[in-house]
Amino acid sequence: MSEHDVTPEPAPVGHKPSAPEPTPVVGAGDATWGQPAGSALLDGAPAGAPADPNPEKKVGAAFAGGLGLAVFLKILAKRKHVR
Repeated sequence: MSEHDVTPEPAPVGHKPSAPEPTPVVGAGDATWGQPAGSALLDGAPAGAPADPNPEKKVGAAFAGGLGLAVFLKILAKRKHVR
């Protein structure tokens, strides 16, 4: 056996390896140019950042805003230009 051969020590009896913790990610509200949403949160969870209890309100508002913009653009497209 040479000096470079290393054998790992056996785990203690009754020791169960713990399950890995999920990696925290950057939320949409905390996203920046350097840390986009969905990337790994390197500093841990932001302090005092409660989870939004009603995210469907934001989705509904975005849908209504897009619908309003589409109607506005349609009106502008049908408008006659007078010179």
